[in-house]
Amino acid sequence: MPWIHEHTDWPNFFWDDNALIVDLADCRFRQGKLIGKMTALGFDLQREASLSTLTNDIIKSSAIEGEQLNRDEVRSSVARRLGMDMAGMVPTNRHVDGVVEMMLDATQNYHETLTKDRLLAWHAALFPTGRSGMHKIRTGIWRDDQGGPMQVVSGPFGRETVHFEAPGAPRIDDEISAFIDWFEGPSTIDPVIRAAIAHFWFVTIHPFDDGNGRIARAIADLALARADNNSTRFYSMSTRIEAERRDYYAQLERQQRATPDITEWISWFVTCLGRAIEAADETLESVLKKARIWDIANKAGLNARQTLVLNRMLEGFKGHMNTSKYAKIAKCSNDTALRDIQSLLDAGILQKNSSGGRSTSYRLIESSVPD
Repeated sequence: MPWIHEHTDWPNFFWDDNALIVDLADCRFRQGKLIGKMTALGFDLQREASLSTLTNDIIKSSAIEGEQLNRDEVRSSVARRLGMDMAGMVPTNRHVDGVVEMMLDATQNYHETLTKDRLLAWHAALFPTGRSGMHKIRTGIWRDDQGGPMQVVSGPFGRETVHFEAPGAPRIDDEISAFIDWFEGPSTIDPVIRAAIAHFWFVTIHPFDDGNGRIARAIADLALARADNNSTRFYSMSTRIEAERRDYYAQLERQQRATPDITEWISWFVTCLGRAIEAADETLESVLKKARIWDIANKAGLNARQTLVLNRMLEGFKGHMNTSKYAKIAKCSNDTALRDIQSLLDAGILQKNSSGGRSTSYRLIESSVPD
């Protein structure tokens, strides 16, 4: 079977509305319920929830492609661009700032028209050094296929499996023009379905040497922000996709080898989005927990070391804290770390775990977490 972009009906997609109606209605209901719940939080907590969601979205979208970003740097970069003053901010590098700028432009400026120049600027922001890992790539420009056709492959050399082959480079400009005309044109299609189509269509064109998946997900986030008519992000599609990465790639590959009937892809996208929205309750719980703990911390008057460590513990810290971990994070001696920890215990921010001696460890006090 030819690739979908070689089909005579490309890109005239079609789908079975009846097969989608139940899942789509459920997804839209969840969207409305979540936005109502988050709106009731108040402005400061809304911004904290959005900061957490955007941070996860950016980290997970890169993780889908096998790239690990530093959470503290991403969170700090997002906070600065949103004008938020928060504890524990750290310096950031050009690469992290570029990824953040692209995502924030997609979600915060969702009313702005998607253009070729905007897509090229996103790509240049993703690769500010002109390199993807150790490889030099062309940035802010369409791929030229000088090294051969753009393919997604796996397996050892000489026995590779081709999972996908993109349209040839001479087609890219016309393909992108058709895509943008559709994306910005009038439509009666449900906005969530439009987001699913936009993601699949762009990733099929695959116009760049690298970064196509991240930009496709940014386009989907832009479309979802338009669907919500809200730039404040309370759920992360990329976080859910990263959790279901194997299925995500399987769905894309299966659709690439099919006809322009994309019912199966849209169905997967809609149900995945529903699971992403459902998972946002964890974000809400985390935000309320942080607000309660910071309220206690602010009254206690923490020093800079304690503020740094507490922020780290509230932002994806794995396991429990101990003296040596504290000293490493705060860049201080073990004696200083122990005094700081004792102060946090006295303030009711940390509590000691049951194990003692050299295995003594600490966790955030459970009474700080709302029921």
